[in-house]
Amino acid sequence: MNNITKTLISISLLFQYACNNADPSAKTVSTTPVKIENQGVNIVYSDSKTGDTVLLFIHGWAIDQSYWANQVAFFSKKYRVVTLDLPGFGQSGKNRTSWTVEDYGKDVSAVLTSLNLKNVVLIGHSMSGAIAVETAITNPSRIIGVVGVDNFKKYGVVETPESKVAYAEFYNAMKTKYKAAVTGYINQYLFSLSTDSLTRKRILNDMTSADSLIAVDCLEKNEQYPLDEKLKYWKNPVYAINSDMWPNDTASFRNNNIEYILFNIGPTGHYPMIEKPNEFNVLLQQVMGKIGK
Repeated sequence: MNNITKTLISISLLFQYACNNADPSAKTVSTTPVKIENQGVNIVYSDSKTGDTVLLFIHGWAIDQSYWANQVAFFSKKYRVVTLDLPGFGQSGKNRTSWTVEDYGKDVSAVLTSLNLKNVVLIGHSMSGAIAVETAITNPSRIIGVVGVDNFKKYGVVETPESKVAYAEFYNAMKTKYKAAVTGYINQYLFSLSTDSLTRKRILNDMTSADSLIAVDCLEKNEQYPLDEKLKYWKNPVYAINSDMWPNDTASFRNNNIEYILFNIGPTGHYPMIEKPNEFNVLLQQVMGKIGK
């Protein structure tokens, strides 16, 4: 018997021994995606699956989880990264009639429980700052951090008769001439001089293509959510990665005993994660350092 034959037999016997003596209780990690629903509404998500600390990114109004693509690529090297399409947007279901912040909090909670996520940092863009807060205060044992992205600008905003009229006119325009109203609002308030033309085109296309009934309703419900009151139930720091296109009133949080830590990304529009992705990632990594992760 030559040496090559002896070696092959030895390897074969070793393999058989390993198989015959394998621990029958050992479990393999399933590669089958977990189907996630909340009250019959399908929630489409992505999950990098590895990492002790979870970064759960929640997109803003009338867009989808693809806006976090750069962050998924960057942070999944160190953390478990989860993104989702909020119901009513992207590829998630639309088969319900209620679109409150509390409803969306339950959607995110369904992701947390279905995937059994722990040590979670919630990162919520725009309207999803409120959704992150709602999710955090209803899942305190799972959440270790809340990060806003171009939100949490001021604590204690007081409505005036003039602002109430302006809001009513805006929502009426949204309900009657959705695309025109959205286009005008975005161009005036959400883009900065530094927002490039491709980014503008992408955002305008996504927002004007959204289901207008859902988009208007969830935005209106988001405005009605008592965010200031709810923030008091979150006993941990609130982090914000914000542009300075509109003022960030840090004193208003401090004066109301809200521990608020601002990371100013400078002159971008309302979408710093895609307008300045590298700078955004550096700041979010600094936030993780503050959280201790």
